[in-house]
Amino acid sequence: MNYRDLPLEDATAAALAPFGELLGVGRGRPTTRTRFYDDAVELVEKSPFVSDADTCLSVARVRQRPFEVTWMERHFKHTQVFLPLNREPFAVVLAPPTPSCNLPDLAAVRAFRFAGDCGLLMHLGTWHEFPFALQAAADMVVILRNETNRNLDAIEDGEALGEDLEKRNVRRRFGVTLRFAPPTA
Repeated sequence: MNYRDLPLEDATAAALAPFGELLGVGRGRPTTRTRFYDDAVELVEKSPFVSDADTCLSVARVRQRPFEVTWMERHFKHTQVFLPLNREPFAVVLAPPTPSCNLPDLAAVRAFRFAGDCGLLMHLGTWHEFPFALQAAADMVVILRNETNRNLDAIEDGEALGEDLEKRNVRRRFGVTLRFAPPTA
């Protein structure tokens, strides 16, 4: 088996810019006060979440698994979101959108560590593997389309394809396993 090791980078606004943006208070978006509650409520400017309809909030518990990528997927109709619930650190492997190709560009794949205090809003078409728990189970809200869940059930030859989803087995298609090392501290 061929391996390609990915450095595990801290998820910063600048590093994530090609893939999406950090979600959370103090993460770069301007804030305002409401006309109510004095200074007790601060509102973060809305993020550019995109979905044409049929959006759902799922809750997932992500347990530890090997830090190896088998599948990468992308969505065409919505900007998927991962929001941590229990402040556990997690990692996400990402590749930028590839408009003219139905596979991610492996040379552009990166692995990011999230401290558990902010989430991720991906750009339309961003390739990603489902998050990895780095220590204890990471509970998170996943915002996506119901159609995507239905597309995930349309499995053919170990992959899923639908109107809002392309889920490719990159290990099989490229003959390489992308992996990252666990954080040291």
